[in-house]
Amino acid sequence: MIEPSFFFEQVKKNGTDFFAGVPDSLLKNLCAYITDNESDERHIIPANEGSAVALATGHHLATGSIPLVYMQNSGIGNAVNPLLSLVDSDVYRIPMVLVIGWRGEPGKKDEPQHVTQGRLTCPLLETMGIPYVVMAEDHDSLKKQIDDCYRSIRETGRPFAFVVKKDSFAPYSLQKNIPVTAEMTRETAIETVLLASRSDDIFVSTTGMASRELYELREKHGMGHGKDFLTVGSMGHASQIALGIALEKKNRRVVCIDGDGAALMQMGGLALIGERKPENYIHVVINNGAHDSVGGQPTIALSVDLAGIAKACGYASAVQVASPEDLRAELEKNAAGPRLVEVRVLKGARKDLGRPKESPQENKQAFMQFVAE
Repeated sequence: MIEPSFFFEQVKKNGTDFFAGVPDSLLKNLCAYITDNESDERHIIPANEGSAVALATGHHLATGSIPLVYMQNSGIGNAVNPLLSLVDSDVYRIPMVLVIGWRGEPGKKDEPQHVTQGRLTCPLLETMGIPYVVMAEDHDSLKKQIDDCYRSIRETGRPFAFVVKKDSFAPYSLQKNIPVTAEMTRETAIETVLLASRSDDIFVSTTGMASRELYELREKHGMGHGKDFLTVGSMGHASQIALGIALEKKNRRVVCIDGDGAALMQMGGLALIGERKPENYIHVVINNGAHDSVGGQPTIALSVDLAGIAKACGYASAVQVASPEDLRAELEKNAAGPRLVEVRVLKGARKDLGRPKESPQENKQAFMQFVAE
C-alpha cells in the first residue's frame, strides 16, 4: 500500500502545488490527506471533473506550474471535453497530472454501473492520447513512476495519468471534518419523505447512499421497489430523469431525492426545471455539505443558498428545513410545483447499509410497470 503522505510529498517535490478534483472512494485516503495538508487556496473541490480540469488549466496559465487533478473514472466523461478541446496538445497543450480511481477494474467484482467504465478506462486514455500507468503499490516503484511522469510532462507538455486500483492507498482519516448542524440523518429524512408520500407517487433517487437507503427503507416498511428509479450512476442527472417523467405523467406526483453534491454538479438542471414548471414535481435536496458516499470530502453546498437559486430559476416555491416535522409539513402541502425542499442532515450512514438485490434492468422493468399503471 502507498502512504498518502508519500504520494503527496513526491508530487510536491516535483513542483505541483495546486490540487483540484471530485472525490472518489478509491482515492478517499489521498483526498483526505490533501484536504488536511494543503490550503484551501491550493486545493479546490469543484462541482464536477470538467471544472477541475479548467481550474488546473487556469492555475498553469497563471503560474507555469504543473497542477494535479483527481477523479473517479466515471468522471472522465465530464472531463473529456476540456481534456480534448482545451488541454490537448493540438490546442493549448496544458500539462497536468491526472489521478483516476479505477472502479470496475476488469476481473474485480464491482457494481453494475462501474463495469463498462472500468473496462474502458485505459482504452479511453489511449484514445485521447494521454500517457498513463497503473499506479504501483510499493514506494520505490511509485517514486520511479512519478519521476517518469514529470519527465514525460516536461518533455511533451501533455497530461499524464495514474490509474489507481482499489486499496492502493493506505488508510487515512480526514481531520478537517466540518460538522453540520442538523436534527436528522439522511436516512431519517428519506424515511420521512416516504411516509409522507402518496401511494401513486413516482420516486427518482440520486447516486450513492441515498438510493441504498431508499431501497432498505422500502424493505423495512414492506413497500416494494417498483415506485423507485435508483440512479446508480450518472451523478447529477437524477433531477433531469425525474423532469422527463414529470413532463409525461402530469397526473402523478414525481419526487426527486437528490444530494447536495449531485445538485451542484449539474446545477443547470434547476434552470430547466424552473423554466418548464412541472406542477407535479417535488425536488428534495438532502444537504450534509459532503460527498458522503466517497469519503465525506466537503462540498460547498452549506455556503450556497440552494433555495434562493431554485426560486431565481423559476421554482414555484423553495424552502430549507431541518426537522422531520417541517419536512413532513412541506411534503403534505397540496401546492403546485415545481417545489424545492432543501433538507439539512448530518453526515454519515449506517455501517451495515446494504445494496439493492435486483439488477438495474429488473429495477427498470418494475419501475416502468408502476409508472404505466
